Amino acid sequence: MSGVLVVLEQRGGVWNRMSFEALAAGQQMAATLGTTCSAAVLGASVGALAQELAGKKLEKVFAVEHALVEPYTADAYVTVLEQLVKQAAPAFVLFPHTYQVRDFAPALATRFRQVLISDVIAIHADDAARGPVFVRQLLQGKLNADYRQASRGGPCFLSVQAGTFRADTVEGGTAPVEAVAAQLEAAQIRNKPGEPFRESAQTVDLSSAPVIVSVGRGIGEQENIPLVQELADALGAELAASRPICDNGWLPMERQVGSSGQTVSPKLYLAVGISGAIQHLVGMKGSKAVIAINKDENAPIFEVADFGVVGDMFEIVPELTKAVLAAKA
Repeated sequence: MSGVLVVLEQRGGVWNRMSFEALAAGQQMAATLGTTCSAAVLGASVGALAQELAGKKLEKVFAVEHALVEPYTADAYVTVLEQLVKQAAPAFVLFPHTYQVRDFAPALATRFRQVLISDVIAIHADDAARGPVFVRQLLQGKLNADYRQASRGGPCFLSVQAGTFRADTVEGGTAPVEAVAAQLEAAQIRNKPGEPFRESAQTVDLSSAPVIVSVGRGIGEQENIPLVQELADALGAELAASRPICDNGWLPMERQVGSSGQTVSPKLYLAVGISGAIQHLVGMKGSKAVIAINKDENAPIFEVADFGVVGDMFEIVPELTKAVLAAKA
């Protein structure tokens, strides 16, 4: 067994937004371990998606097609992916940590007498003999735990947490596409497809926002929210918030960032009046650059910020908004 196999997720010919985060993780893991990375996509007709993957830096793209794979059922995915893993013989099988993956991947790992190491936030390869270390968070991010594959008798299965790896770091290249004829019969599918799980309807998808201005408890009163909204508008950014703001009803819950809200990975995350509780940091740790404004110089947010401004947000934010508007004029 050798190499990393990334299983991407799609529905109706549209990629799940986390698929390319997983692909970035697979490429980085392969480079760290000095091995190869391949990718697989499943569906009733995935030729176009496979050709898109052919433009990435991969050893091979597996296009796994079968009419019974759509609509999704755990039985179909486990059966088909078991065949693919046996054929490709990867040392590591990597997934995005989606609701669908949580449904079938543990059963797939069990077929190989392995377990799924889920929701991984970091991968270290400091001991080649013992294998890489996979880092997971416990207690809503208060603790980090290191995991290794318990048994080296089969491939290692893992999923990566949303926002941990950046989709825009996926390397381009040229890869051959191999069509895989899956062996699957209707009798093997014991469960009937139901309505796909859907998260609560949202008018804004913070996960795709390139710039986010997020407000915290330091805003004091709901009447002060427009102060930060003006800055967000000037920057062309989405407005987000920490949990206390949304719990108070000052902003909709769909704008909450954190372990019980959305996980984001913008190019710029501007935290205004946010202390930096671990539950909030879990949701924005994938941000490329973090700027924090807080009057408390000992606020935990400064430990993760690339740039920090210690001062009164009611003085700083209006001046910052004026400067942004002046630069755009």
